[in-house]
Amino acid sequence: MDSKKTLNLPDTSFPMRGDLAKREPAWIAEWEENRVYQAIRAASKGRPRFVLHDGPPYANGDIHIGHAVNKILKDIIVKSRNMAGYDAHYVPGWDCHGMPIEIQIEKKYGKNLPVAEMQSKARAYAMEQIERQKKDFKRLGVLADWDRPYMTMRHANEANEIRVFGHIMEKGYVFRGLKPVNWCFDCGSALAEAEVEYADRVDPAVDVAFRFADKAALARAFGLPRVDDGAIVIWTTTPWTIPSNQALNLHPEIEYALVRVTPAPANGPLLLLARERVEACLQQWGLQGEVIATAPGAKLDGITFKHPLAHVDAGYDRVSPIYLGDYVTADSGTGVVHSAPAYGIEDFVSCKAHGMRDEDMLSPVMGDGRYAPSLPLFGGLSIWDANPKITETLREAGSLMHVEKHKHSYMHCWRHKTPIIYRATNQWFAGMDVKPKDGGPTLRESALAGIDATAFYPAWGRARLHAMIANRPDWTLSRQRQWGVPMAFFVHKENGTLHPRTLELLEQIAQRVETGGIEAWQSLDARELIGDDADLYEKSHDTLDVWFDSGSTHATVLGGKDGAYKGMHSDELAWPADLYLEGSDQHRGWFHSSLLTGCMLYGQPPYKALLTHGFVVDGQGRKMSKSVGNVIAPQKVSDSLGAEILRLWVASTDYSGELSISDEILKRVVESYRRIRNTLRFLLANVADFDATADAVPYAELAEIDRYALAMTAQMQVEVLGHYEKFDFHPAVSRLQTFCSEDLGAFYLDILKDRLYTTGTASKARRSAQTALVEIAQALIKLMAPILSFTAEESWKVLVDSALKHQADAARTTIFTEVFHQLPPLGDGDTLPAKWTRLRAIRADVLRKLEEVRTAGNIGSSLQAEVDIDAAGEDLALLRSLGDDLRFVLIVSRADVHEGAGELGIRITPSTHAKCERCWHYRADVGADKAHPLICGRCVTNLFGTGEQRDHA
Repeated sequence: MDSKKTLNLPDTSFPMRGDLAKREPAWIAEWEENRVYQAIRAASKGRPRFVLHDGPPYANGDIHIGHAVNKILKDIIVKSRNMAGYDAHYVPGWDCHGMPIEIQIEKKYGKNLPVAEMQSKARAYAMEQIERQKKDFKRLGVLADWDRPYMTMRHANEANEIRVFGHIMEKGYVFRGLKPVNWCFDCGSALAEAEVEYADRVDPAVDVAFRFADKAALARAFGLPRVDDGAIVIWTTTPWTIPSNQALNLHPEIEYALVRVTPAPANGPLLLLARERVEACLQQWGLQGEVIATAPGAKLDGITFKHPLAHVDAGYDRVSPIYLGDYVTADSGTGVVHSAPAYGIEDFVSCKAHGMRDEDMLSPVMGDGRYAPSLPLFGGLSIWDANPKITETLREAGSLMHVEKHKHSYMHCWRHKTPIIYRATNQWFAGMDVKPKDGGPTLRESALAGIDATAFYPAWGRARLHAMIANRPDWTLSRQRQWGVPMAFFVHKENGTLHPRTLELLEQIAQRVETGGIEAWQSLDARELIGDDADLYEKSHDTLDVWFDSGSTHATVLGGKDGAYKGMHSDELAWPADLYLEGSDQHRGWFHSSLLTGCMLYGQPPYKALLTHGFVVDGQGRKMSKSVGNVIAPQKVSDSLGAEILRLWVASTDYSGELSISDEILKRVVESYRRIRNTLRFLLANVADFDATADAVPYAELAEIDRYALAMTAQMQVEVLGHYEKFDFHPAVSRLQTFCSEDLGAFYLDILKDRLYTTGTASKARRSAQTALVEIAQALIKLMAPILSFTAEESWKVLVDSALKHQADAARTTIFTEVFHQLPPLGDGDTLPAKWTRLRAIRADVLRKLEEVRTAGNIGSSLQAEVDIDAAGEDLALLRSLGDDLRFVLIVSRADVHEGAGELGIRITPSTHAKCERCWHYRADVGADKAHPLICGRCVTNLFGTGEQRDHA
């Protein structure tokens, strides 16, 4: 007899090697062919909804590793929610309008294209980019409504966005006014807050003197009979703003000093600056001096000083009054701030508060960064080229006290990486502190209340977004671009007012855009809507801020509150969304703009919870950079290791901080994957001949260790599902890995091999083990499916084709129509874990002793050993309760328990018996049956008799 052929050896079509990179594309093709996403929708119909609203990636360029992290996290959440018994749609989206695409069209076809042609080319370009990105997202194993994504450039979406804007106007949040906004000369447009980044820049820092214009007022303020000639001194890193100076700012409570200095500067012997800055400034200027009088800033309010270029050119012959401001500090500079209201937020607010009209503000800088030709001395120069010339002119005028190079963090355009400025322009704004027409809370108030009502993952996101909303200026809604949703206004040619029927007209225009896209506005003849008024009004050329596009998708895609906006997906989705999930930069981007539009429309956020993930860095914590050479492309990982490895890396990394990735890190992920795959292979290989309908053993009759294994699985499932519920994936992965390697691999499955391989094929002992394995396999495969989607699909099909042949057709199509497994109730499921936890601890002690004996060369495998254990009290009862099955738990050929007096005693002795050729146990009855001289009595009864009784293990 060939003993090996009598064993129940594992058999499965599930290969040890995944060959993921080669085989995953076939799974994706099969998902599409079988319309798996649609099958999930059919299976989930009627369940409670869970809505994760997809933040739209921008339709420009191939996806990078950050995109992969984002989409994989979303996919894990949607799949886990579906399998938890929800109806969780996943409608992917794309942001399509805006500057980057317009720049691409300009690069390819040149500037100054006719608007209609530019819009047509931009639309085609965006569509091409979407198809490229969609292919890469699918390759990651993301299941979504790929045939029906939302796009902000869909005609219906563009029309609904115009409607959203109209409703916000109707509520009273929108106003037009002159105000400094972030302005990029390269974009030729205002920028949103989220489009601004900071980088170091070197600029000339200048100390500039403004001559006394009202010496009598100064004398009264300082309590002096008279004052000599002199000047107040300011410090600035933007000399280009000096030509636009219109005021000076002091803090009302800071003490200011009148200092007599030698040698006397060109403007006179007296200088005025903050008292605590006198010593540092005089040292820097190379002057000696004494303080002759002091006064708080409040006493200097309204006193005037001459512009530093007043006697150089008549165009600057004006005075600058002192306005008080709490934002002034004496930490650096001179404690005096020069105010150019057209080029600074605080300057603007201060001057407006003191009665300055919009038309009185000096704003000579044009949209391209050059001074208007009419500006005296510097007309036509770019402001950056003008900096040194202004500095030199100030020196010649005797107004320059000091100049030096100053390195500081400065605003830059996130697209062009070029410096930007604040620039006062006439724009449309959403007012943060404007009372709406219904008299309700301001936008800032309702947004802050909305943040308090939102759940944050991780929790620190709440404080971050709260601070941004608390301190943000009004939202600049208008942009001077062409590829964007129009601010579809008719504006009076002379006085700039809107047509009196504006709200009504916006709806009429939206109806046209719904069928013809934004191009319908471009081609519209004003007379079609306003008749003869077209002679008095012109169409606005402004477009809506692209953040308004994405920020209003909760209305244009989800349908808004009470389904107010009809769109492609509004019937299947719901408002508000249960979750928004994006990178942590979206606190100032999409989360931010969505919050503001939601609060303007409905007084509440469009989401119940916000989840943020960090940015991807390399193994050394460095930002991904082509120049550094540390970029890891998701496409490359998918093509070499498989997208499954990327998915496992994302899930096993704590996304709340930076996510580190490198070739070395991915190698470790591959090893983790192999351990999980090997566990699955063992489970599948040992139930290949098992039919869960015909062969299952009643749960009450399962061997005790099988019931314990099911109790372990149930506890693990509770923990993993709890992690899924909180979107906490790295502890879920850790728990799954521990379960596979320690609970199963190093314990249960290790013990189980003997019973699976050596007992009768259809014996109750073996069928008990297989019954448990099928339950464990179902639970484990389903739990890992949201993360290891390809592997779960593959292993599920093998399981269904073997042990679960009774499954319905939907289950045979895909695992993703399933819900998480319902494990059977166990009568002693509550008591078994405590008992077996102690047994496992004793077993660990025995295994350590066995290893010591094996290392000493006294035994080979553990089956060559015999164990005697001295135990007392509960341990004695525990060990004796297993009877002869204890040896199977310890994987030795004999295990006897003796009553001891104290601590556990373990004695290991090599067996003196012969080795059974079939089960490899060393037993006294090997050869007792003369017909089978090479096998033990247990194997004889398992092969030819009634089979052995295995109650515990």
